[in-house]
Amino acid sequence: MTTSTTRTTTMATPPIPSRFSINQMTVKQLSLPELVDACVRLGVRGVGLWREPVASYGLDGAAKLVRGAGLEVTSLCRGGFLTAVDPAGRSAALADNRAAIDEAATLGTDTLVLVSGGLPAGSKDLAGARERVADALSSLAPYAASRGVRLAIEPLHPMFASDRCVVSTLDQALALASPFPSSQVGVVVDTYHVWWDDTAPAAVARAGTAGRIHAFQLADWVTPLPAGVLNGRGQLGDGSIDLARWRSLVESAGYSGPIEVELFNEELWAGDGVAVLAETARRFAEVPA
Repeated sequence: MTTSTTRTTTMATPPIPSRFSINQMTVKQLSLPELVDACVRLGVRGVGLWREPVASYGLDGAAKLVRGAGLEVTSLCRGGFLTAVDPAGRSAALADNRAAIDEAATLGTDTLVLVSGGLPAGSKDLAGARERVADALSSLAPYAASRGVRLAIEPLHPMFASDRCVVSTLDQALALASPFPSSQVGVVVDTYHVWWDDTAPAAVARAGTAGRIHAFQLADWVTPLPAGVLNGRGQLGDGSIDLARWRSLVESAGYSGPIEVELFNEELWAGDGVAVLAETARRFAEVPA
């Protein structure tokens, strides 16, 4: 695959843009305390957290650590996986998502990212799977609202439709969100997943008008994709996506919140996490506002 290199420099680190947020997965080689320390030292103000490392550290301890450092938790990832057919599976998924909502509230973020889930084993029924996601939202949205948390549906690239996410486009995500107030359910705009879709710019505009852009994430597309495809997200500027155009589209739609950089990349994970964080912030600063 196309490589992403972390360039080093002896020059002083420039100021970190205030809207930049580092998604924890980008530097997953850093423990939570290491990530918090690096953010404070570099001047990064926002972090997007993942449930698994937060749970490993301890939810209450993680909330205290991040809050004490003055960092904003811009999102928690992830809830979702709501496509089970059997009653026991659906009940377990709803319980897990309520727990995720509670975790988001404890961490002080108002945004829980939802990845819908793929097709159940042996199923070919995409429409039915999306209907089950819609049904689950009708239960979860009011509960999230009661905890001060918004549900942010993230469409994933169609290559993930079978095993990870039956919601592949912003249009599909907005259709699922539309029965609920925008304060309860919205969408994630992630460049890695939507850049290919020529209907997405119009969907971004509609989402902005409706107040449903709840999170904005940047990652680049590099080819060839690695085996398994999941960890193919490129460092900003290394791939095919016109990141400046997408930032302009989202901001023209009225979004002015934090912008997370979320990269799943084995090469980046093999490097020094603090250096990766600093380089990612530098690359972000090069994407025109």
